[in-house]
Amino acid sequence: MAERDYGYLKDKILALTGVDLNAYKEAQMKRRIDQLISKKGILDYPQYIELLKKDRDAMEEFLNHFTINVSNFYRNPEQWEFLDKEVIPLLIKRFGKNLKIWSAACSTGDEPYSLVMALSRHMPLSSIRIYATDIDKTILYKANRGIYLEKSLEDMPSDLKAKYFTRLEGKALEEIVSQKGNEDLKTLRVGYKISDEIKNRVTFKQANLLEAKDYPRDYHMIVCRNVLIYFTEDAKNSVFRRFHDTLVHEGILFIGSTEQITNYKEINYIRKNSFFYERTD
Repeated sequence: MAERDYGYLKDKILALTGVDLNAYKEAQMKRRIDQLISKKGILDYPQYIELLKKDRDAMEEFLNHFTINVSNFYRNPEQWEFLDKEVIPLLIKRFGKNLKIWSAACSTGDEPYSLVMALSRHMPLSSIRIYATDIDKTILYKANRGIYLEKSLEDMPSDLKAKYFTRLEGKALEEIVSQKGNEDLKTLRVGYKISDEIKNRVTFKQANLLEAKDYPRDYHMIVCRNVLIYFTEDAKNSVFRRFHDTLVHEGILFIGSTEQITNYKEINYIRKNSFFYERTD
């Protein structure tokens, strides 16, 4: 597919979905999309756009493919230990226990559920509310369902895994697989279901980090990890500035191990460590 055609694709995708591919690194994103289109035997971008217009499954497949849904519970455990020992006590000292926390680009829910469990070491579950967003509706369905592979739990503290997860196999798993929308679980022999008392502390909503209107206000902490590496520098800078505006004074931004805010002083953050930044103004 010719390079000049990619501009056509970007324009049509923006009109159809509201997703601005200009905000993503072009070579990387074009390669992912071309691979998806080739597997479907489609010859060019106009043909693919026509498919997306009439086929809902193809549209959901595209959104799931271009977003990078790689996650697991307590990913990078040393960062979660710092959150537990340093950041959460600091936030409680500053703002009390009714904290407003946003898990942005939450993927399959591993991260917001991890946040609930981490906070549960410091306060009653009834005091915890997490707002979690992602652009991908299919992924949000999976997050709401709350069923995971054992591999997703390999970094979990053992006490939390024992307390808040139920192993599913045999008939219990078959009953869930047989329900509408659970086709992706058909090859699963063993699964782990997170408890309702954790699930009930998270509110999921579809939202786009590239849309200013999708940003909430006055939050004490934002968690957005290992997502912005796929954005262009301009798009990343815009998101970090919007995160700054979302946070209250002395609120905390928690980013991923693959990311950094090189101009954090310019946009009024203090770096607490490599992955935690504080709004200063």
